[in-house]
Amino acid sequence: MAEKRFGTLITLIAGIAWGLSGVSGQYLMSRGVSVDMITSLRLLVSGFFLVGLAYATAKEQLLIVLKNRKALLGIFVFAMLGLVLNQMAYLQAIYHTNAGTATVLQYLCPILVLAYTCLKNREKPSGIELISIILAVAGTFLIATHGKLDELAVTPIGLFWGIFSAFTYALYIILPGKLIRQYGSITVIGLGMLMGGFVVTLGLQTWQHRLPIDGGSFLGLLGIVGVGTIFAYTAFLKGVSMVGPVNGSLLASIEPIASVFFAVWLVNEQFYAIDFVGMLLILLAVLLISLKDIVVAQKSIG
Repeated sequence: MAEKRFGTLITLIAGIAWGLSGVSGQYLMSRGVSVDMITSLRLLVSGFFLVGLAYATAKEQLLIVLKNRKALLGIFVFAMLGLVLNQMAYLQAIYHTNAGTATVLQYLCPILVLAYTCLKNREKPSGIELISIILAVAGTFLIATHGKLDELAVTPIGLFWGIFSAFTYALYIILPGKLIRQYGSITVIGLGMLMGGFVVTLGLQTWQHRLPIDGGSFLGLLGIVGVGTIFAYTAFLKGVSMVGPVNGSLLASIEPIASVFFAVWLVNEQFYAIDFVGMLLILLAVLLISLKDIVVAQKSIG
C-alpha cells in the first residue's frame, strides 16, 4: 500500500513537471528563441541522457537495437513522425495560443484515436465513448469561439496547430508500441530523441538561431529539458511501474491543469471562465475514456 501511494505521488509530480515544460517553452519563445532551437535542444539533451541511462540499466537491449537495422528504421520513423512532429506542433500551438490552451488541445489525442478506431473498424462508439466525443467537441468549440458562432477566440492557425499536435501525439503513442514492448521505453525513446534531435539540428541549422545566454534562458531550458522532459519522463516510468499503466495515464492527466496554473502564475496568461469550462469538458472526456479502460482491465483480471 505504501509503495502504491508513493507511486501515485511521483506520477502526479511527473504530470505537474510536464505541465511546466509548456510554460517554459512559452517563456523561451517570448525571449526570441525559435521553435526549431527549442526542439533541437530538448531532443538532443534529453536523448543523450536517456541513451546514457539505457546504457547503464539495459546495456544488452541497447546494443541489440543498435545492431538491428529494422529496429533502427522503426525508431527513425517514430522519431520523425512522432517525436519531431509532435514537439514542433505543440510548440507552434503554444506560440500561437498559450501553454495552457495548447496542452489541453493536445489532450484531444485519445478522442482522435477513438474516432479513428471506430471509423476504421466500422464500429459504433459505446455510450460512454459517444459522450466523450461530444464533450471533447463541445470543449474545443468553447475554447475556440467562447460560445460565439461568428468569431474565434483563438487564431485559426493556433487552433490548427493545437489539433494537429493532438494528432501527432497519437502517432507518438501508437508508432513505437511494438518496439517498446521488445526493447524497453527508455532505449526506444532515447534513441528516437537523439535521431530526431540530430535531424532537426543539421537539417534546420539551429546553431545559427538566436539563443540569449543569460539566467532567464538557462531557467527556461532547465524547465523544458531538465524538469519537463528528463525528470518528468523518468519519474513517470517509475510511478507507472508501481501503479500500473492505466492508473499512471489517468494520474498524468493532471498535466493540462498544471500547465494552466503555471501559465497564470509564471507568465501572467489570462483565461476567461468559458475557457475553463471548455478545458473541463475536454478533461472530462479524457477521464471518461480512461475510467472505461480501467473498468475493462479490472473485468479482464477478474
